[in-house]
Order: sequence, then structure tokens, then C-alpha cells
Amino acid sequence: MKFAFIIASALSVFGGSVSVAASVPVDSLITTSRPDGRFVSSRGVVQQMMKENPPVLAFDRNMKAAEFPRWQSSMKDAMKRLMRHPSVEVPAPRLVKTVARNGYRLEKWESYPLPGAVVPYLVMIPDGVDASHPAPAVLCIPGFGQTKELLAGEVQGNFNLDGQPVAEPGKNSMAYHFVRKGLVAVAVDNVSFGELMDNGRPDYLNTSRMLLEMGWSYLGLTSWQDRVVLDWMKTLPQVDRERIIVSGFSLGTEPLMVLGLLDDSIYAFVYNDFLCTTRERILVMTKPDGNGNRPFPNSIEHLIPEFLTTFDFPDIVAALAPRPVICTEGGLDRDFHKIAKAYELSGAPGNFTYHHYAKYADPTVRMDIKEVPAGVDRTQFFRIVNCDSPSHYFKTEWILPWVDELLKK
Repeated sequence: MKFAFIIASALSVFGGSVSVAASVPVDSLITTSRPDGRFVSSRGVVQQMMKENPPVLAFDRNMKAAEFPRWQSSMKDAMKRLMRHPSVEVPAPRLVKTVARNGYRLEKWESYPLPGAVVPYLVMIPDGVDASHPAPAVLCIPGFGQTKELLAGEVQGNFNLDGQPVAEPGKNSMAYHFVRKGLVAVAVDNVSFGELMDNGRPDYLNTSRMLLEMGWSYLGLTSWQDRVVLDWMKTLPQVDRERIIVSGFSLGTEPLMVLGLLDDSIYAFVYNDFLCTTRERILVMTKPDGNGNRPFPNSIEHLIPEFLTTFDFPDIVAALAPRPVICTEGGLDRDFHKIAKAYELSGAPGNFTYHHYAKYADPTVRMDIKEVPAGVDRTQFFRIVNCDSPSHYFKTEWILPWVDELLKK
């Protein structure tokens, strides 16, 4: 389907003369010709169920300021229920190794968040930072396919920290960039990747499936492991516990949002991904491929029972107000305006910052629509929501100056 279709479909949403139904082939939409409105397609049945069950805690832009704290409290309670973090006594972590680096020291630690579990993580402490001279800190959560070593500017797979670090860490080495700014930086692995892989192989699929079979989820386990490390960070004498930032890249934005709702003490958030409404993505990405198969919007590690009947990503970011948030890789202005309204209600409109991908920085190039048209594939969806996926990286050009200004306050 040509680009003209995307423009035509988008135009129809906000008052243009082109009809989506007239522009999209019938097989791109999940429809039924039955007069009773029922579906023979099971996928059609389930999508209809999803359409009829919108998130019960979706942020309402007409909400009054006095209602906002009560809504935030409901969001927090719901996230707590969905994540199912265990009530277990967590042993103290153990320092495994310390190595000197140029301008900072690098420590490897082990945490024990569950019986039988060992979760290594890295801590980077700038020279001159100690109990007498504490510094702000940042918990760095990687994206899909990234490791804590990559974040720290170390050689991938060098779990023992032998030898020298990478000569020139790239932009995605977020923990390295933060420690060079004078922050204590902590880097973790996501479940089933990096040092947490099985037999040297990533195993998101089986790990996620077994967790779902037990009534838990990949995000529930990941956010629990990260929460244990975050709570430990608050005990460090060299950390200014009043100024702990959580920074997430791509997949790492999901545990960031969980921690943000569950832990009011977090100072600020770096959300490095494009922002979208996941439920909408599922409902509109229905264009079949050449074999007639419709897209599968999200892989299994993203799946949490009841999540999308409760809230969606923009709602969660809105609930972080009034704490500072920066979003760095765009999306629909519709969603950013919703979040900005939440920050107005919280009395801190200046605490929400967002940037679009450079490709869509010019507003005349961006799609500015209220509803994404149905019947698109993944490529078309990304174009409509202003996502330039080849330019997906940790946006140091926006984040590091923002952190500088934030910590001056």
C-alpha cells in the first residue's frame, strides 16, 4: 500500500474528505458481513472484546485538579496488583569485584531478589564521590538486546571485567555518559539477557511463557529485580537519595514506568523510546502480509494480563507528574498533550519535556491526528506515529543537557 494511503487515511480521521473504509482493502480490516454483527474469525471476536473494554483508568483531560491525586493513587494500586511483586525478605547484596577506570571506579555486585536467584549488576562511582561528598544517582535499564556491560562502556560479554573498557563507548552506553557527568550510575541486565541468559542464549520466550503460566509476567520479574537494586541504591552513603533518576532505553522504559508508579521517592525519569498507545497499536495493525497473516504487534515479554484493560503507556507517564520526565523519541502530539495536561493539573507544567525524532522535528512533517486509522502494517504505523526506528538510540544530545539543568535546581 502506497504512502498516499497513509496520508488519505490520516486525513479522514480529522475531517478530510477521504474515507478510511474506501481507501483500505477489505482484508486489511477485521470486519464481518453478518447482519447480526458477529464474527466467524476468532481474532475478530477478540479484537471486538478489546474495543469494548477500554482502559478503566485512562487519563481524562477533563479531570479536575482536585481529582488528580486520587486518580494517581488508583493507578499505583492497579500497577501494584498487576506486577505482583513478591513479599520476600531480600538478603543484602555482595560486592564481587572492583576495578579502577579513568575518572571513576567500577564495581560488580550481586543481588538475590528471589530464593535461588543471583542477579549481577554494575555500579560506577565518580572519583571524589564518597559519604562526605554524595552525588545524585541514576538506575540505567537497557533496551532489548543490550547488556549492562554495553551501558557501562565495557566489552560485551566481559562479565569478569578483565582487561580494559571499550576505547570509545557509543551513545547507547548511558551509564558511562552519566558517570562522566558526575552521577553514580548503576547498570542492570534485563531478564533472560546478558549475564542472565540461559546456556549463553537469550530465552525471552520460554521464560516469559513460564511466568505467564504461573500468573506472573516478564515485566513483573524484571521490575522486581530492578526495584531490589533501586531500594539498595537508597542505602548507599555516597548517593544523594533525594535525587535518584531512573533512565530506561526502549524495553527498559517499561520497568521504568512500573517503578515510577510504585516508588514515589524517584526524583526524575529519562524515557528514551517513542511513545505510543499500545492498545491502539494492536487494534489498527491489521494489514495482512503476502501470506494473509496479520501482524503481531508485541512479542511475549511485553504481555501482562489485564494491563491494557487498566491503563496504557501515556496514562502511566501522565501519572508520574509532577516529577520531571523527558521523552526523547517522539510519537503523536496527541499523547504528549495529554501528558502535558496532567502536569498542568499537578502544578508543575515545566517538569515535562519531550522531543521528536530529528526526521519529524518539523511539525509540518509530522502526523498530527487524534486516531490512528485501522488496516495498517508495522511500517505504516511507525510513519503515522512519527517513529523513525532506524534512528533509535540513547539521545545524549537531549538527555545530558536536561540532566545538567535538572540538577541545578
